[in-house]
Amino acid sequence: MLKNALILGAAGLIVALPFIFRRPPQVAEWRPGDPVVVIISPHNEAIRYEFGQAFAAWHARRYGRPAKVEWRNIGGTTEIMRYLCAEYVAAFRAWWKRQNREWPAGGGDMILDAKFKPEAPPEVVNDRNASNRWANKAELHKIFRSTDDPAAFTCKIDLFFGGGSYDHAKAFAQGLTVAPWPPGQAPPDTLATVDGRELIPPKMGGEVWRSDTFFGNALSTFGICYNPERLAELGVFPPTEWKDLADGRYFRQLGLADPTKSGSIAKAFEMIIHEQCRRAVAEAGFTPAQVERFESAIAQAGLPPGRLPEGVPEAYQAAVEDGWLRGIRLVQKLGANARYFTDSSSKVPVDVSMGDAAAGLAIDFYGRYQGEVSRGPNGEQRLVYLTPVGGSSVSADPISLLRGAEHREIAVRFIEFVLSPDGQKLWSYRVGAPGGPTRYALHRLPARRDFYPSEDPAMQAVFETHRAYTTENLGDPSVNPYALAGQFVYRPRWTGSHFGIQRDLIRAMCMDAGDELRAAWQAILAHGGPQALPEAMAVLERMPDRPEPLTWTSALEIPKRYDTLEYMREWTVCFRQNYRMARQLAEQQGPAKTGDLLRAAK
Repeated sequence: MLKNALILGAAGLIVALPFIFRRPPQVAEWRPGDPVVVIISPHNEAIRYEFGQAFAAWHARRYGRPAKVEWRNIGGTTEIMRYLCAEYVAAFRAWWKRQNREWPAGGGDMILDAKFKPEAPPEVVNDRNASNRWANKAELHKIFRSTDDPAAFTCKIDLFFGGGSYDHAKAFAQGLTVAPWPPGQAPPDTLATVDGRELIPPKMGGEVWRSDTFFGNALSTFGICYNPERLAELGVFPPTEWKDLADGRYFRQLGLADPTKSGSIAKAFEMIIHEQCRRAVAEAGFTPAQVERFESAIAQAGLPPGRLPEGVPEAYQAAVEDGWLRGIRLVQKLGANARYFTDSSSKVPVDVSMGDAAAGLAIDFYGRYQGEVSRGPNGEQRLVYLTPVGGSSVSADPISLLRGAEHREIAVRFIEFVLSPDGQKLWSYRVGAPGGPTRYALHRLPARRDFYPSEDPAMQAVFETHRAYTTENLGDPSVNPYALAGQFVYRPRWTGSHFGIQRDLIRAMCMDAGDELRAAWQAILAHGGPQALPEAMAVLERMPDRPEPLTWTSALEIPKRYDTLEYMREWTVCFRQNYRMARQLAEQQGPAKTGDLLRAAK
């Protein structure tokens, strides 16, 4: 009996052990039925992990239950924009048809047309079909943009988090995003302090950091990463300007990313082009004060691109257009020096730190992070990142609320969290610091003004509370985005309207015709160099003349007049022909060159 009792007692104890030692449930442990928010983002896994974990805890503290973030990761901003457009067109079309209404041919293009103005009908014409098409488009356009109800249609995603201001502004123009709150009614301590001090300005250095529908929460600059040991092997000094990377000794040594896949690298290429515009304008004798006055007059006049109001000299516009072409040709030389073009902008700093590329373009946080983690055993730097002085604006990575969000309330709370001190600490705090990330140091620059030095005593006091915990010295003028923004004034008219077409142009010029470009450049380097072969260089740098001659002005009109595949095909054929001819000229006219440059060309 006693033996049986002991056996039964032991069995009961074993059954009871899980209950005896069970820990009380943690508040931040999400359970089915708790809030959810669905977010599409180009951000990497580290950012997704830290913001997902921190938001769950923040929501539990504020509202008693954690909120789970379901991430949608399909690639970069270009892929995200294509996906969202396709999803909205499909959802809206299905809703439209459920009402027994006929879906017109080209209906998707009608609702997404960013420049269509239904309140401004065309002049009366006798073409009834044209009038009917315009009326159909106006109706679709209006109804799509006036509906923000997931019961009608939705893309089944709540937030667009990350990417650049260009893509978020485009998403709004296409009707994909909506304001999370009325203008001037942002939650306390997000865009301004309770006593009215501005925390995230609408603009800095000419760049838009926030609007009524998108909100920059992390800031970025663009620059150069290089491997000091590899540069010593090549016999070149460390680069300090964009144009340094056009040196022929970098042939097949630059790591670059595809601007049609990476919005950040597309922005870096725009910075290179924009800087050449600024240089050309300055060389033409125009002062910053004159530039400000001219651009203000042009903006107010609202004339077609290239046309100028009275008081703005033609020489000024000519300088802008000349600088744009100089910038395109500088990018062309970087493409000629490219070792590869990758789909992932984060690959470049990794390869540079390992010596697989000598230098490359990088967004600041990728460069700084890789520079830190790749240090040698004695602390030696295997990668150095720098933002060329006056060579990059400071742009924002925004967050936007998508139209028809199924979890709108939780999505708006996520935006509030991202803009709050709790969310901003994740970008810049060290792992394990109070309020900081738990696993990954993100090495990014927060957008809030109170994370940086200030002449305002209250702001300065808050900065002092942060500075002991940040991975970077946010008070360093070479890091502080508010200081950097004062060194570069971004003029959107110069290159901003060309952002999309520049992506296409770089792909055709440097990637689709890349083999021919590098072969021509190698021949030029091997037979005397650019200075010795002006005819070959003139052919190499010649811009396409079809489907029409490419200029600063025509670049804005070509996408409206021709299908993308059509002009891309024409450009690629034209560049390949030019590069083959440039190679022949170099080989026929230039003496063979030996030495280090030729060996590098191999």
